[in-house]
Amino acid sequence: MDKAPIVHDLTAEEVAAGVGDGRYLLVDVREPNEIAVEAYPDAVVVPLSTFDPAAIPDPGSKIVVFACRSGKRSVTASLAAQAAGKPYDSHLAGGIIGWKAAGFPTKTGG
Repeated sequence: MDKAPIVHDLTAEEVAAGVGDGRYLLVDVREPNEIAVEAYPDAVVVPLSTFDPAAIPDPGSKIVVFACRSGKRSVTASLAAQAAGKPYDSHLAGGIIGWKAAGFPTKTGG
């Protein structure tokens, strides 16, 4: 019997450290209009509205971490990826709202 999908919550501090030292691949699942206004500095973009786990670049040895605005769509993306057979079970709890609240930078223009 397959194990039930689970999504692990990571804090902004954990994600920033993991991206910084090359352990995490941050995948932003927000829409292009949102990313144009404000984006994570080091994320790849795979919008949830057209989400295809195959569109995520090969992470190699990195752990894929999904991110969005508040942490809801990133959970949806993780569950969808797991349903497609990918071992991507981590997300940024609190999304970009929590990221900024923790003092981490964003960029404009995607």
